[in-house]
Amino acid sequence: MVMQRYLLTYMGVVLTLYLHQFIRAIEVPRDPSIQDELSQPPTITKQSVKNYIVDPRDNIIIECDAKGNPFPIFTWTRNGKFFNVAKDPRVSMRRRSGTLSIDFRSGGRPEDYEGEYQCFARNDFGTAISNKIVLQVSKSPLWPKENLDIQEVHEGAPLILACNPPPGLPPPAIFWMSSSMEPIHQDKRVSQGQNGDLYFSNVMQEDALTDYSCNARFAFTHTIQQKNPYTLKVLTKQPHNETSFRNHTDIYSARGVTERHPSFMYPTGTSSSQMVLRGEDLLLECIASGVPTPDIMWHKRGGELPVGRISYENFKKALRIANVSEEDSGEYFCLASNKVGSSRHTVSVRVKAAPYWLDEPENLVLAPGEGGRLICRANGNPKPSIQWLVNGEPIESSLPNPSREVKGDTVMFRDAQIGSSAVYQCNASNEHGYLLANAFVSVLDVSPRILAPRSQPMKVIHNNRTLLDCPFFGSPIPTTRWFKNGQGNTLDGGNYRMYENGTLEIKMARKEDQGTYTCVATNILGKAEIQVRLEVKDPTRIITGPTDAVPKKGSTIHLSCRVKYDPTLKLTVSWLKDDSPLYIGNRMKKDEDGLTIYGVSEKDQGYYTCVASTELDRDTARAHLTVLARPDRPRDLELTDLAERSVRLTWIPGDDNNSPITDYIVEFEEDKFQPGVWHNHSRYPGSVNSAVLRLAPYVNYQFRVIAVNEVGSSYPSLPSERYQTNGARPEINPTGVQGAGTSKNNMVISWTPLNATQAYGPKLKYIVKWRRRDTRESWSNVTVSGDVSKYTVTQTPTYVPYEIKVQAENEFGRAAEPDVVIGYSGEDYPKAAPTDIRLRVLNSTAISLQWTRVYPDTIQGQLKEYRAYFWRESSLLKNLWVSKKKQSESFIGDRTRGIVSRLFPYSNYKLEMVVVNGRGDGPRSEIKEFTTPEGVPSAPRYFKIRQPNVDTITLEWEHPEHPNGILIGYTLRYQAFNGSKTGRTIVENFSPNQTKFLLQRTDPISRYRFDLRSRTQIGDGEPAKGESPSSLNEGKWKCDATYTKNQGDIATQGWFIGLMCAIALLVLILLIVCFIKRSRGGKYPVRENKDVPLDPDDQKVDNGSFDYSDEDNKPLQGSQTSLDGTIKQQESDDSLVDYGEGGEGQFNEDGSFIGQYTVKKDKEETEGNESSEATSPVNAIYSLA
Repeated sequence: MVMQRYLLTYMGVVLTLYLHQFIRAIEVPRDPSIQDELSQPPTITKQSVKNYIVDPRDNIIIECDAKGNPFPIFTWTRNGKFFNVAKDPRVSMRRRSGTLSIDFRSGGRPEDYEGEYQCFARNDFGTAISNKIVLQVSKSPLWPKENLDIQEVHEGAPLILACNPPPGLPPPAIFWMSSSMEPIHQDKRVSQGQNGDLYFSNVMQEDALTDYSCNARFAFTHTIQQKNPYTLKVLTKQPHNETSFRNHTDIYSARGVTERHPSFMYPTGTSSSQMVLRGEDLLLECIASGVPTPDIMWHKRGGELPVGRISYENFKKALRIANVSEEDSGEYFCLASNKVGSSRHTVSVRVKAAPYWLDEPENLVLAPGEGGRLICRANGNPKPSIQWLVNGEPIESSLPNPSREVKGDTVMFRDAQIGSSAVYQCNASNEHGYLLANAFVSVLDVSPRILAPRSQPMKVIHNNRTLLDCPFFGSPIPTTRWFKNGQGNTLDGGNYRMYENGTLEIKMARKEDQGTYTCVATNILGKAEIQVRLEVKDPTRIITGPTDAVPKKGSTIHLSCRVKYDPTLKLTVSWLKDDSPLYIGNRMKKDEDGLTIYGVSEKDQGYYTCVASTELDRDTARAHLTVLARPDRPRDLELTDLAERSVRLTWIPGDDNNSPITDYIVEFEEDKFQPGVWHNHSRYPGSVNSAVLRLAPYVNYQFRVIAVNEVGSSYPSLPSERYQTNGARPEINPTGVQGAGTSKNNMVISWTPLNATQAYGPKLKYIVKWRRRDTRESWSNVTVSGDVSKYTVTQTPTYVPYEIKVQAENEFGRAAEPDVVIGYSGEDYPKAAPTDIRLRVLNSTAISLQWTRVYPDTIQGQLKEYRAYFWRESSLLKNLWVSKKKQSESFIGDRTRGIVSRLFPYSNYKLEMVVVNGRGDGPRSEIKEFTTPEGVPSAPRYFKIRQPNVDTITLEWEHPEHPNGILIGYTLRYQAFNGSKTGRTIVENFSPNQTKFLLQRTDPISRYRFDLRSRTQIGDGEPAKGESPSSLNEGKWKCDATYTKNQGDIATQGWFIGLMCAIALLVLILLIVCFIKRSRGGKYPVRENKDVPLDPDDQKVDNGSFDYSDEDNKPLQGSQTSLDGTIKQQESDDSLVDYGEGGEGQFNEDGSFIGQYTVKKDKEETEGNESSEATSPVNAIYSLA
């Protein structure tokens, strides 16, 4: 028992080693550099077909090409014997090819070269052979001359017109025509068979109207040969009468033709057999005679006809089965039937097969000492025989080879050695054909080669499966190993897996897998290696993709596509629409966040896919865009149920374009009063498509329908047909009746006329009636036409009430009695003014008024309002020009008091009042005068905070634009702060002439908040606020931090020093001019401080900025204050229009006006008075600038 186990184990090991020899066959790569270097037996790459038919008019080309190393040489055999190409002057062989060219331009017969040719390609390692090429010359023989008798046949009898074309190579194509070259009409009664004969299932009298000629077309020579025509003579039992035939339901019985049972003309009898080769088309044909003409049906006994591979030809008389196989063998039968009966013909089909490959032998490359095998397996019917050849000779007659063994369809090799290379041929043949295959055995010894660049980078995506390729070649087959970063351990197992082809798989690439990988291929002849530098990249992911959207047509939609990707990779974002590339037109904009579509239209609807891709990976996100558009117009309007005052309108809805239809609007047009103008008739829910419409009398209606959805309204439908209703008397009278005068002695009566659906009949008129109210006088009346909407009553007293009526009338009668409306005749100007006007000053910008109302009979119309006109006479500030334009304040209704606001403080005003009715103003009242007191000033102007160093902060400002009284000083409040901590508030008071303050800082870290206000006797005005800069680098001026931002240190520049000298000289000249003018007695305000030249300490150079400061001579826009408290206005635009009427004035709690206004100086006053600012050198400098 132990010995048996030992023997079994030993045999298993031997068998395993034996089989291993055949598994390790070498595959030669297709790399051209490898192919060119290795020795290789010949291989046939191109050859002519086995059955080669040539055109006798052309030269003959027999192809044979092969490859090998060294390049093979070619020889030929003809009919099994060596064909000496060099001895035949007409035959030549192409360079580096075995292709033969036979030239007949200098004479010769192509038929002399017919035969069986075979090509041999040889080099030092073997011989490959081609198929046996049978060369035949195409033939198109002439039709034999023959005299054809007239074919006499009884009507209804069958007939076969034989063609019998001359044999051609290849066989000609057959078709039938008349001698006049007209095609013969074919149908299920008359048709051509596959053998070329023309079959008549039954002959009719009209068949004799033409003759019949068989034509043969030869493909190679492009010639057509025509057989002598057949002439028919049809014998009939009754004379030919078209009229009787036309009136008879059965043409055969009308002609006296006897009905006949179907019988087969081809094939004859009840059964036949047919053989077909596997892979070819099977064509079965049954042509039957009979009266009436039989129909043909096809069946397979015991099964169904193969679906998808069958087709019917020749009016179902032929059945074609494509690409037959052994399963198509069996019995097929055709059934011919007419109303007399049926006949059956059975065809027994046998499917044979020429040889076909099961395992075609393939080239075998071995290393010395290795083994392998060539397998040649073929099938066919009958079973093909297998013959092996080596280098074109039967293997039995070749030199013995101890390492080779032939076993039927297999040749086995063991311990192959250098020098045993050869080309083996396998020939599989049976009675239907043969197959020939070449396969070489090449024994090579090659040191390892790696077929990839020696050093290559490779980028992969994190967590992806990665393959590092190491394509190699060598004989014997090399072994491969992988190393990482020069480490000695072979990579295999865990996250790594090696394949026999040298590929290393990293199952899940991680960041720690980055590095340099080395592949080493080794055999007994040497080794080779490559390096792959692996970089692991972050994946590309769409973090915010597009979402399904339902925009309205014409709107803007944004489809998001935000991507996260590895920044070392180049990202490409593209868009697809319905899986096709999206064209970004003018209406679309692609940016880094997505895609924006402007003016969405219906064609934008579909699926949008954002594709974010790098060179390594891609991610996609998809969304559907459903465009909501206005619905399509309704169509096919129809009027039904026609009645006196109603009609039913029906329509077919249009497409809702993705937004459900909510409403239908029915409009109508009439052609009498307003032709071409469409009016709304009614509205219906979107769920209906039919409605009963209420109609008015005497209207020729035409309707149209508009569909409405959430997006909007559709285009109107096409109009319906017109429908005319009968007339009737009006049911309503005109509306909007009123009476009002346009002058003091008339009254205009107006009304809204009836429209087309209210007239109810022709000849529409209006009866207008009026009389004075509260009198017993009779009605006055007038009749006007229906297109008139007003009537003027003249010679009326001033502003008295009237009773008015307007009644409609047409050809059918009058409307009901109308209601009475009260109107008034025209107004006149009021005759009296308000009296006893009393006013009281409320504050610096407002006064209150009281007056005595006028008597009603003096108003002469409807009282609208009392109105006060007021204007600013002068200002209490000296030399201040003011605008005297009149302003007004209205007091609506019958009132006796009111308030006038929007006044200027510290000014003299005048005021008068009038009464206003519908005609206009009445006479003016007496003029009243009043004065407004002082108010609080506006905020100081141009408040500047600068910090020249860490120890000091400088504040500067100018006088307020609106003093609103006499300035008595300024109040400054400030406090230090650091973050959320604040210090105590410090208050400083300044004189009215002081406009500068220097603050010594006690804390260099904290910042300061400032609040500066001007003061009058009334109190503090509006504040000017600010904060100190956070650092010295922030800038010197709070109001303009960019003033010194870009200035360099220019104090040491030569041009700067020269400029300063020029400015100093100019200032000196201006000072001299000013003193001269003062000595001549110019009008200037008195100052405490005289003008002095600028102190050098004040000429500060801070980052290139120059500060010229003089408290007394500071230029003020709008005013200049002197010690006597007067303010000289330079400019004044003191009109209340600028800040009162229509403006947004602001008032303090006491009502004082604090809004801004600009003061302008009258041109004459400016020209007549010299400005004191001319004495200021600073102003002079500014004027020069």
